[in-house]
Amino acid sequence: MFKHFLMTAWCLLLTAATCQAQVQGAEKFKQLYEELPTPNQYRNGSGAPGHEYWQQRADYNIKVEINDKNQSLTGEETITYHNNSPDELTYLWVQLDQNVRALGSDNQLTRSSRVGKEMDARQLKMNFHETFEGGFKIETVSDTRGTKMNYTINKTMMRIDLDKPLQSKAKMSFNIKWSYNINDGGKYGGRSGYEHFEEEDNYMYHIAQFYPRMCAYNDVDGWQNKQFLGRGEFTLSFGDFEVAITVPADHTVGATGELQNGKSVLTKEQLARFDEAKDADQPIFIITQDEATEIEKTKLETKKTWIFKATNVRDFAFCSSRKFIWDAQGVKFGDRTVMAMSYYPKEGNPLWEKYSTRVIVHTLKVYSKYTFDYPYPTAISTHANFTGMEYPMICFNYGRPRPDGTYSERLKYGMIGVIIHEVGHNYFPMIVNSDERQWTWMDEGLNTFCQYLTEVEWERDYPHRRGPAANIVDYMKGDKNGIVPIMTNSESILQFGNNAYGKPATALNILRETVMGRELFDHAFKEYANRWKFKHPTPADFFRTMEDASGVDLDWFWRGWFYSTDNVDIALDNVKWYRMNSRNGEAEMALQKKWDANNHDNISSIRNNKEKAVKQTVMEKYPELRDQYNDRDKYRVTEQQKKADEAYLGALNPAEKEYLDKAYNYYEMEFSNIGGLVMPIIVELKYTDGTSEVRYIPAEIWRFNAAKVSKVFVTEKEIKEVVLDPYSETADTDRDNNYFPARNEPSRFEMYINE
Repeated sequence: MFKHFLMTAWCLLLTAATCQAQVQGAEKFKQLYEELPTPNQYRNGSGAPGHEYWQQRADYNIKVEINDKNQSLTGEETITYHNNSPDELTYLWVQLDQNVRALGSDNQLTRSSRVGKEMDARQLKMNFHETFEGGFKIETVSDTRGTKMNYTINKTMMRIDLDKPLQSKAKMSFNIKWSYNINDGGKYGGRSGYEHFEEEDNYMYHIAQFYPRMCAYNDVDGWQNKQFLGRGEFTLSFGDFEVAITVPADHTVGATGELQNGKSVLTKEQLARFDEAKDADQPIFIITQDEATEIEKTKLETKKTWIFKATNVRDFAFCSSRKFIWDAQGVKFGDRTVMAMSYYPKEGNPLWEKYSTRVIVHTLKVYSKYTFDYPYPTAISTHANFTGMEYPMICFNYGRPRPDGTYSERLKYGMIGVIIHEVGHNYFPMIVNSDERQWTWMDEGLNTFCQYLTEVEWERDYPHRRGPAANIVDYMKGDKNGIVPIMTNSESILQFGNNAYGKPATALNILRETVMGRELFDHAFKEYANRWKFKHPTPADFFRTMEDASGVDLDWFWRGWFYSTDNVDIALDNVKWYRMNSRNGEAEMALQKKWDANNHDNISSIRNNKEKAVKQTVMEKYPELRDQYNDRDKYRVTEQQKKADEAYLGALNPAEKEYLDKAYNYYEMEFSNIGGLVMPIIVELKYTDGTSEVRYIPAEIWRFNAAKVSKVFVTEKEIKEVVLDPYSETADTDRDNNYFPARNEPSRFEMYINE
């Protein structure tokens, strides 16, 4: 009775565990209907823009001036806002991103801080005694007739109240005048600012977020007016820009767009060099290092105004200094020539003149191959040693050699990588214009993936920081208390680099190499880029397009990689080897003899027989007791068995006999999903003859049981070893359980020297 009760309880527990695993399997392969928004006329179920898709537009006419004596900027602008939505708008929201640096901003107040045992003056100032008066000083907001408009500033946002609603399909213009103090990028960080070269008392400016700019208004969120806290980047509408930049007359300016008044601000020689660069097969200097060294000594009091125009861009940025070396090279796209250009001080050499523009050229070619031809007329990399940041047609990049011109391997590849990355941001999110304030991964993750593809074509054995699956393992197996899903708002992400850059980039690489294959993935990824270039996609649009264009159900993949913190840890628990009885007695006995030769006798037999613990048996003492059974060879086939085998074989049809003749091996393998993240099962079968092959089982094998599955592999050869995920393509976090027979991955430890 008690035994029966225990058996019943065990069966119930086993049934419950099996049912739970089956429910989990169904849940992991559940479609994302509840997580994704319902398709509509604006965004359809395939992931493409709907037949009534719309987006707003904002055009800017801006005049700004840099004061090189007190490092401040003043400006005025006219914004023309086009309401292409079906809604009437009673107010407009404008971003005031510089207010993130205002004293008492939420960025400062919400920044965690501690008192260290030792703190230098800079740390004390940054953490407890901030005195830099950053932030916009709004002078006026007025309509085109000069009438003041009512506005309310809420930290990094400004609401402009309209006297009458802006109707659907209508547009309006208004003016803003402002100023702000430019931050020291080295001291205060941030995405823009200045660098001061004390020995020569020169400044180098990298200016962005310098003008009040329209918030995005769309069909998903309405106004995207979530406060800027410093991390979640920018959500903007496309428009045309005309920007006049007034700076000291000896400064050189690089900016978004095309220079309109080159004859007024450049010399004839510089213009000639620029024309030569259009058809060059390597970078051509517009301003050489020797020339820049002389220019930086001048410090002219007069001013020049540089005028740039940019069409269909979402933002504008520029750089300005008397220190700039400037080189350029044309890149052909059909009958168009794109100018790849670099601006950098002598302190950036020899690295910058050797690599920067060449990296731009390479990046434009590779990204265009996987997405669409680069549509803008210029692409600029400029040396800002305090940041790496992107804007349309221009990006700010670090990478400064030592004062003697030497540099480490790490610095070199760090600089090449950041230039690829920031130039690549022209595609994501400057053209494929996702909401960075909400979803960092949609620009950083997709761009990091493309950066990896570009690094691959730059140099074999490039020291990739992100992309290959093995590079994300340490993060994936970390403490889950410090990990959040990829689908987390930008301001709430933990381990920002791993979550927003590394994990999504790795996920896409796994999709390309393992789950979908390169052909299907590349087609779908290019389809997404082309559907949404110069538009505003959401995560749902990306997920749906990748499935729609490939014909591959990926909801399980998005759910696991993007909506959960599960990790990949699939274990190869057991391998059982089966052979079908061939009913060929001699062959079967020979095989049995071979198998037995690999087996030890049991310990009792060894001690009783080989070690003579039993000195003499009865049969040994009285041999006359022996009969026919004592002389039988256990590997001998009897006549009776031969007749039975012949009868069995004679009854088989040709198809059945083929299975026996082939002498297949049947290996039943058991796998368990320890990490929780379902993935394909990839096994390498290593045979006794020294050959091997890889078998691939799709992730859907887990759909009926997310905890344990078994699979039989049929081979003609005998297997010596089985390796799970042999090429480390799934980001498996524990490879010690990936082998049969079991073996451990090698690792190292160091002996501690007690000094």
